[in-house]
Amino acid sequence: MALHTSSTAHAAAPTTRQRILDEALNLFAQSGYGGASMRELARRVGIRESSLYNHFAGKAAILEAIVSEHGPASSASRLEEPRYKQLSRQPAAFCRLFALDLVEQWSEPREHQFQKVITAERNRVPGIRAKFADQFYAREQRLMTDYFRGFALAGLISTPDARETARLFAAGLIYIRLEHYVMGATPSPRPKVIEAIDRYLAFFLSLIAAGHDDNKKRKPKGENRGKAAPD
Repeated sequence: MALHTSSTAHAAAPTTRQRILDEALNLFAQSGYGGASMRELARRVGIRESSLYNHFAGKAAILEAIVSEHGPASSASRLEEPRYKQLSRQPAAFCRLFALDLVEQWSEPREHQFQKVITAERNRVPGIRAKFADQFYAREQRLMTDYFRGFALAGLISTPDARETARLFAAGLIYIRLEHYVMGATPSPRPKVIEAIDRYLAFFLSLIAAGHDDNKKRKPKGENRGKAAPD
């Protein structure tokens, strides 16, 4: 029994590559990318400095790997999971799952470290800004657009443009993050964040509800094809 427990713990232990990325994120958040050295990173990981280069070509490659695994990249990876794909005909459940997963992500200390690093370094390190934009605008937005396009084709939502609907959905969530996790002195309590999420989801889903069409709204009395009503 003890042997089985030991084997399970060993199997769950992070790989050297993952330990390097974890410690690098800590180091970059504390010292800044420019102030972090490969020697210090190796010391924190517990390996020789030369061994770092068996996993990464250099410090820039480590930062690129961090960008590829955190923030928008992790959201994009979730969208490819079976638990999301099984909701391809359930827009309300899909939107709520995505929003709640984001709340969990926003609450993680490592996500706060990542945002600190990417905000400071994405314009300074060649390739990082493009990498970040690719993960956010290309991959995540493409996947999100595909879901909303599928909802529309199945007649489950009403939208003239799936891409803009996906962007609108993301924009509201970003604003909630700014309000409850970024702008305040401390993050809002989880119940308050969930309340904001639920209120936004109810509003957003009402906008895209099947059969909803702003173009079919009645014109106000007195409106005559854009011309002034006769006296």
